Amino acid sequence: FESYYIYYFLFLSECKVWRNPLNLFRGAEYSRYTWVTGKEPLTYYDMNLSAQDHQTFFLGDTQQLRPEDSVMQKAWRERNPQARIQAAYQAIEMNRECAAAYVLLAEEEATTITEAERLFKQALKSGMKLSHSGKDTNLVVYIKRRLAMCARKLGRIKEAVKMMRDLMKEFPLLGMLNIHENLLEALLELQAYADVQAVLAKYDDISLPKSATICYTSALLKARAVSDKFSPEAASRRGLSTAEMNAVEAIHRAVEFNPHVPKVRMILLKGPKFVCLIHYYSEIWAFHEVSVYPKKELPFFILFTAGLCSFCAMLAMLTHQFPELMGVFVKAFFSTLFAPLGFFADKMESFMPSCLWHQLANV
Repeated sequence: FESYYIYYFLFLSECKVWRNPLNLFRGAEYSRYTWVTGKEPLTYYDMNLSAQDHQTFFLGDTQQLRPEDSVMQKAWRERNPQARIQAAYQAIEMNRECAAAYVLLAEEEATTITEAERLFKQALKSGMKLSHSGKDTNLVVYIKRRLAMCARKLGRIKEAVKMMRDLMKEFPLLGMLNIHENLLEALLELQAYADVQAVLAKYDDISLPKSATICYTSALLKARAVSDKFSPEAASRRGLSTAEMNAVEAIHRAVEFNPHVPKVRMILLKGPKFVCLIHYYSEIWAFHEVSVYPKKELPFFILFTAGLCSFCAMLAMLTHQFPELMGVFVKAFFSTLFAPLGFFADKMESFMPSCLWHQLANV
């Protein structure tokens, strides 16, 4: 379960990293995992990537850093959580309006969502004073998104939806935060499926980067559209309809994109028929070999050519380095290769009459 980032492999040697807009709060949510298991939920790679993100996204031009910004720049790179929190308090002592410091405290020191929301509101109040001068705009957008997530987690879902819509309208070019994925999550919780479809129509485009949220939400809606009239017995007799096939393809696309999303998430849209449909599709999943997305197989000719070229290059290198040894090896190889032919020729000569063999030799 990756926290701040989502990883998936295109090929064995290439890993793509996507920001996870649904990431939980470190102090209020991820700490519970540490308290129960004694293990850290965040990997070093997670921490390193999030540190880079916070520095570039929040601090901007390093040539115009304020003293408290320099402290926060070091704070994001700290491995120890307590060291990061102490650095945040140090930045606040230098400037009571250091919004980035309040963000760090809200993310890591707050042990409840209510406490995190209070600190984010303080961060927003501080950040708004500088955003009017063109600074800290990215930070203000981040804070507002996290405040919307706090509102959703505290049950104020309609308020969260309004905050997210306002953010997307006010800052349409800040797509790196993927606020539309947070909006999809809130709309699904409200069961506002028409609004979910409207958001998908804008972002579920083949030319745009995909995400697990987009793929699985699209599959949810397509499966829900056919769940009311779906019957496993009827589907077994007549086969799947066009709409049902579209739902199956959407589910397969989602599983291909990220096979690690639990299938239990598919039961978010409630209803006995829908659960029945998902159970039927689960049988399809059982026989569906999950491949790496996007699936790509190299032709045999390319593999054969690559192997042959590698073998020839190795022979050339060995011949250049050890010419005498390779000469002995080649002679022994060809002697062994042609030994059966010599043996076969001797046997043929012993069985055939000498006059016939002499005539064949002359020919």
